[in-house]
Amino acid sequence: MKSIQSALISVFNKKGLEPIVKFLYKEGVKIYSTGGTQSFIEKLDIPVTPVESLTQYPSIFGGRVKTLHPVIFGGILYRRDNNSDLSEAQEYKIPAIDLIIVDLYPFEETVASGKSEEDIIEKIDIGGVSLIRAAAKNFKDTLIVSNRNQYADVLEVLQKNGCASDLNIRKQYAAEAFEVTRHYDTAIHHWFLDEKDSDFKNFEVLPKKELRYGENPHQKATFYGDFDAMFEQLHGKQISYNNLVDIDACVNLIDEFDKKQATYAIIKHTNACGLATGENAKEAYLRALAGDPVSAFGGVIITNSNVDLAVAEELNKLFMEILIAPSYDINALELLSSKKNRILLVRKETRQPKETFKTILNGVLMQDKDLSIESKANMKSVTKRVPNVEEYVALEFALKVCKHTKSNTIVLAKGNQLIASGVGQTSRVDALRQAIEKAKNFGFDLKGAVMASDAFFPFPDCVEISHQEGIDTVVQPGGSIKDQLSIDYCDANNMSMVFTGVRHFLH
Repeated sequence: MKSIQSALISVFNKKGLEPIVKFLYKEGVKIYSTGGTQSFIEKLDIPVTPVESLTQYPSIFGGRVKTLHPVIFGGILYRRDNNSDLSEAQEYKIPAIDLIIVDLYPFEETVASGKSEEDIIEKIDIGGVSLIRAAAKNFKDTLIVSNRNQYADVLEVLQKNGCASDLNIRKQYAAEAFEVTRHYDTAIHHWFLDEKDSDFKNFEVLPKKELRYGENPHQKATFYGDFDAMFEQLHGKQISYNNLVDIDACVNLIDEFDKKQATYAIIKHTNACGLATGENAKEAYLRALAGDPVSAFGGVIITNSNVDLAVAEELNKLFMEILIAPSYDINALELLSSKKNRILLVRKETRQPKETFKTILNGVLMQDKDLSIESKANMKSVTKRVPNVEEYVALEFALKVCKHTKSNTIVLAKGNQLIASGVGQTSRVDALRQAIEKAKNFGFDLKGAVMASDAFFPFPDCVEISHQEGIDTVVQPGGSIKDQLSIDYCDANNMSMVFTGVRHFLH
């Protein structure tokens, strides 16, 4: 155990600091401080010794140099069990400093606020980082509090131990201190390189949240990211690993659709089991639900429109895990909150990463996110019959769903409504048969529907099967050495088919 007899406090954010300062004063701890922190302590009528009285130097260069001095760093770093260090400390009149409390300049917040380069540079903390590293290095003798989130915790530790700390606690705080400086320096490094998406490449610099468990209860899991920056949770239970995965799929899918037209998507295990647009929110939801009302049970729902009471009354009839929307009317929110565990989220406008990552073998795969989506302008008609205006609209819709569905996939759509999809099949023919069967089970007439495929048809079997079911309009990437066989069949049967030249595998 090491008792604390002196402390150096230099923090940017003073929130939560008062209780620990009062405790240290009550325990007779000598407090050193600087600038704004010194003023804060003095206003509490607590004696504080300015750092300048130790260094015999004022704060200089506009506050850039305050604590960077051998007396300060000597008091932190000298080893209390080393005779040579003890002798030098006595010779140079260097007092021991047992506790360091630091909260760094808000560099990342300053960058995010859009401030000027000059303002950002001035928020690169030098002295604070140096104090943190010095105290963490000498954890055998000093206790380092490296950010404001530790104030309450360290106060509890000191109260429990009579203003003292044990070696294990000091080592734990030292480890956290080096994590703080690593995160801080990484953020600065990426700003200098102008890497706007760098935080996603270095996920450990992101906020960390332990989850109840992973994909299954026997697996541990952690989320790295600022969920609260992207969503406000209005109601419901703690969000799980699988919830996060489905929420991600929801966001990626709904962002393909124009916010001017009400759209609802129902997701189950990251795949859309229902999706539609409508003249209003209620119509969009009911059309989406009709796509697969069985799979919708226990699903995650997202919309790009406000949730009013009319649609809330319909939504409330379904058992769903999560509802995500940009806003809710008060009466709609009251109704939907009647289910204790139902998670209700408001989505905020935030930047999304432009890369995806996956751990594989003994490494990590990184790729550009699939941000390509093909409209009529990108579709090349390869058959004698060309799709009409309504068919092109349906093809664009189906392709958006197809892009966000596990491969191999076939998507069937009609009038901006998903009527069925074949998901994650080892054969494209199986995916088509699965989609056809589901559409029929839920009472859809396939005549006039369109078909989208995430990859090319190696044989004409898929266009043959679709034609037999009344589906005569098709979109696919093309690129098979046997494309002509599918084209010939379409021409012989008055079908229209367009190629996009872009594959959308999703594994």
